Amino acid sequence: MGRPDQTPSPRMNNNFNPMFHAQPPPEQPVYEKQMVETEQKYPNNDGMVNQPVGVPNMGRPTQPTYINPTVNQPYGVQMARPVIINQPSSNWTSGLFDCMNDGENAIITCCFPFVTFGQIAEVTDEGATSCGTGGILYGLICCLFGIPCVYSCTFRAKIRNKFGLPDAPAPDWTTHCFCEYCALCQEYRELKNRGLDPSIGWSGNMQRQRMGQQQEMMAPPMGQRMMG
Repeated sequence: MGRPDQTPSPRMNNNFNPMFHAQPPPEQPVYEKQMVETEQKYPNNDGMVNQPVGVPNMGRPTQPTYINPTVNQPYGVQMARPVIINQPSSNWTSGLFDCMNDGENAIITCCFPFVTFGQIAEVTDEGATSCGTGGILYGLICCLFGIPCVYSCTFRAKIRNKFGLPDAPAPDWTTHCFCEYCALCQEYRELKNRGLDPSIGWSGNMQRQRMGQQQEMMAPPMGQRMMG
């Protein structure tokens, strides 16, 4: 009996060439295949923008952003700080020894310094310290200790802080210690030149300010004509 027919092996065939019978490449894993499809569908978004729901993020790994709940600003980002520009302080409107610019006040200050100080204290404290209270305290310190400058120099500092004035020509306590009357006259003139008349008190200045505002509101606008 003869042998059953057998299919000859391709390797036994003399015409077999391995170059024309190459094995097919292995399939890519599902993860890599899904990555390629996503990159082809969304080429320029790194897998972050317009990504469909259900497709995992196949883009580049990005660092997480931690939000500070207090300032709502990401960590690592330096917030721009406002630039503070130091405005130059204004100068005194009159000199320390220009007492005769207001001769009446100079005479009153020379004879009754507690009156001038009381008027200055009331306007500087915006009515918190009355003219009588300030004048009495000034007189008591002058009579008991003989150095009213320890009290009056504090109001010079308040005036400087209110209007941004320099500490000139000397520190406040030095100016009041050696030139008490001249310092009071200068502070009186400074308040008056800036629209606060110490002679009428704080209430008088407020009333005058309200009257000025009412007059501005009642004044007719400029440049209007009657249409015929």
